[in-house]
Amino acid sequence: MFNQLGDRLKATLDDLRGRGRLTEDDVNKALRNVRVALLEADVALSVVKEFIEGIRKRALGKEVSRSVNPGHLVVKIVHDELVELMGKKNDALDLSVRPPAVILVTGLQGAGKTTTVGKLARYLHSLRGKRILVTSVDIYRPAAIDQLKRLAGEVEVAYCDVKLTDPMQMATDALEYAQTKGFDVLIIDTAGRLHVDQEMMIEVKNIKTAVNPTEILFIVDSMTGQDAINSAQAFNKELQLTGVILTKTDGDARGGAALSIRYQTGCAIKFIGTGEGNSDLEPFHPERIASRILGMGDVLTLVEEAERNVDREGVKRVARKLAKGKGFDLVDFREQLEQMHQMGGLSAIVDKLPGMGGLPAGALHQADNVNTKRLVAIINSMTPRERAYPALIKGARKRRIAGGSGTQVQEVNRLLKQFAQLQKIMKKAKGKRGLSQMMDQLKSSGGSPFG
Repeated sequence: MFNQLGDRLKATLDDLRGRGRLTEDDVNKALRNVRVALLEADVALSVVKEFIEGIRKRALGKEVSRSVNPGHLVVKIVHDELVELMGKKNDALDLSVRPPAVILVTGLQGAGKTTTVGKLARYLHSLRGKRILVTSVDIYRPAAIDQLKRLAGEVEVAYCDVKLTDPMQMATDALEYAQTKGFDVLIIDTAGRLHVDQEMMIEVKNIKTAVNPTEILFIVDSMTGQDAINSAQAFNKELQLTGVILTKTDGDARGGAALSIRYQTGCAIKFIGTGEGNSDLEPFHPERIASRILGMGDVLTLVEEAERNVDREGVKRVARKLAKGKGFDLVDFREQLEQMHQMGGLSAIVDKLPGMGGLPAGALHQADNVNTKRLVAIINSMTPRERAYPALIKGARKRRIAGGSGTQVQEVNRLLKQFAQLQKIMKKAKGKRGLSQMMDQLKSSGGSPFG
């Protein structure tokens, strides 16, 4: 989401790093570039003005002028102001009420509301251990109820199917069912509209009165820019929102909504949707997002994703094989590729590593999920014997594997070459340091990029 903005800010701030002395002209020139970058990212003008002024006051103060490395200190100031702008810290859901805690989900049509309900249900059930019930009171959009039923099944949570046509009564009945059956959380998906209208607001306000929700979350499509801010303000005025979830942040959005919405509405961003999968929802941590924007990585989020998606038993199994002198085969390689795909692919991992922000866009583009899927397809087209003994794969076999996977022989050759190199590395490792150990080490050193 922040690629373009991040590139502009990094280029401007890199010019300041390493300078032994900064003049007022240096700072003003840098701030002009920052201002343009923020406006091009669709950040609201009022937000940009206050943001720039906050940096200017600190950057021209005694703290910077007396610093041994003023350029680095200015970068830290920009980082701190970004964190301040986005909300200082993660604002978690408030579920500390007598069960069931009710989460009312609102938003305009097309923002990804129903999909987000499914993701949020999975997050609370799988990662927080809560008993979740979801229901839809959207009686207007065709197949809205069927969509949420399907999502509930996919993420293994219960769905409350209320056969009524009054959204307020449907919500009330779902709450009574949640209370009777002892659920921890009830998530209610409300109807959306193409635009904010009075009829919609009255309906949502009636539902709010009927179920007294603990959280009222507004779903924002991050690609809609300032329109998203205006909608959030309208909903907040009527409903007193407790938080926002930004969706579609993996798209080619400019990022202005994320940087403006807290300042302009006073509502915390609680989660961001990072992809189309049911697991692609992560808590919004302003400090981590600021570090990503400035190319400083985000090791803590990377470690958390690894802990959620990496099969530690599988890693230990591979380590035991290596320790016993058994080879690392293509079945093991496929498992590693699939786990990498669960974490968003190599490009998403690299994006969170410190110091990797300066890599050219083309290099990251070559490491996207499509390549991972093609590699897995190639391995799936092999026989079990070929996966165990890759040396068997010669001309005719390569052509058969390429045809079965919809790839070219050159791609099969490339995979086998990469695998041979990986085998050598794994042989040297001898299973002495497993991935779980590496993750623990990363976690212990994954704090703020400023120490």
